[in-house]
Amino acid sequence: MDIDTPAALIDEVRMAANIGRMQQRMTDLGVRLRPHVKTSKCVEVARRQQQAGAAGITVSTLKEAEQFFAAGFGDILYAVCISPEKLDRALALCRQGCALTLLVDSVAAAQAIVAKGHPFEVMIEIDSDGHRSGVQPEDPVLIDIGRVLHEGGAKLKGVLTHAGSSYDLNTPEALQKLAEQERRLSVRAAERLRAAGLPCPEVSVGSTPTALSAQSLEGVTEVRAGVYVFFDLVMANIGVCTPGDVALSVLTTVIGHQPDKGWVIVDAGWMAMSRDRGTQRQTIDYGYGAVCDAEGRAIEGLLVTAANQEHGIISRSDGKADPGLVDRFPIGTKLRILPNHACATGAQYPDYHLVTAEGATVVWPRFHGW
Repeated sequence: MDIDTPAALIDEVRMAANIGRMQQRMTDLGVRLRPHVKTSKCVEVARRQQQAGAAGITVSTLKEAEQFFAAGFGDILYAVCISPEKLDRALALCRQGCALTLLVDSVAAAQAIVAKGHPFEVMIEIDSDGHRSGVQPEDPVLIDIGRVLHEGGAKLKGVLTHAGSSYDLNTPEALQKLAEQERRLSVRAAERLRAAGLPCPEVSVGSTPTALSAQSLEGVTEVRAGVYVFFDLVMANIGVCTPGDVALSVLTTVIGHQPDKGWVIVDAGWMAMSRDRGTQRQTIDYGYGAVCDAEGRAIEGLLVTAANQEHGIISRSDGKADPGLVDRFPIGTKLRILPNHACATGAQYPDYHLVTAEGATVVWPRFHGW
């Protein structure tokens, strides 16, 4: 493969299967899929999701919103609580015709929005698992926020939650239980708003593990999920995919050896893989990534066990030195590394090399920044 390394590769066949799997599941459960494009930050990837049936996109930065809107995506949910100083950028997008939805979880943020005098579409973030941010479904402040928005001239669009604690689970039973909790608590928050005479047409939930584990989404209108498009080793440990489903990898080249230590040195260090060690606390610790051959076939027993800025160290996962690796992987050998966290690894690159079923490659740009 004649590509300068390190490089981020997308396996087109695997990605298409991942997109199709999630889209079909959401269709079967009767909800819209609004993919979270922060994973790829790539217009071409998002277009594949859209072509498969996705409705709208989710973003995590206003830079993403601006870039995707410029590329023709008009229905955008900014799923991070907005700070007041970013409202002018959001307003500029709305005035250009973008159907942008904002997110809040406090009265102060709601007041800042209505003070702009523009009828922003706004959702209230709900805490359904104590993971990060959001309002408890039974908290009186939920109604206070809703009233500030509704009476202040904003459009109260609904409630939103993200069961991020799903990343800490690894059994179908636990994932199904959390998915139901995510659904139940977000629906409860919506019911409270409606009972208070406030509009709440949308109930938005989502994480890749809960989306792939939910048994019912009654009362939910849309699901947001992101990393499913590529998957990664964290998701494999959780149990919602296998390493063979991971569509993103890093192409790397062998640049040296330490025979007595059983090390193969490659040009993909932590700047190429990211410092994300999310599998370290899971059942299988994949180090900085799992090793595959240049065609993407797993090489059992080998991991990137250590990394410096531009050097990755490949060795046996059991810690035993294997001098035979020198002959097995001579200098110049190309390998692929599957990442722990696709979002973090993708963020290290300005573009992707899409590898088609026929082995051809196409370069797809990706976004950086906020």
